[in-house]
Amino acid sequence: MPRAAGSQDTAESQKWDRLAADQGNAPAEYNLGLLYAKNLGGSPDYVHAHVWFYLAASHFPESDVSDRTLAINNRNAVASKMTSGQIAEAQWLALEWKQK
Repeated sequence: MPRAAGSQDTAESQKWDRLAADQGNAPAEYNLGLLYAKNLGGSPDYVHAHVWFYLAASHFPESDVSDRTLAINNRNAVASKMTSGQIAEAQWLALEWKQK
């Protein structure tokens, strides 16, 4: 289950989430989406938040309806704050990441 941003030391949490996300770990991808969407201490990065929520939604098992739906809903919420160009960029980055 994903955790709320800020539930641990943010820098340390982000480091471990990034390592796990690079391995396709859906909860870690979701957590990175939250960190980018909220960007504690800076302005939100909706493009990267969208990427990580998209990846999380695609990596949660179909049987994990709750977490998968949460990732999709967060991706859609972030998308509502983005331009069509930003959404296209996020989709391209996510597809590029999946091809690695």
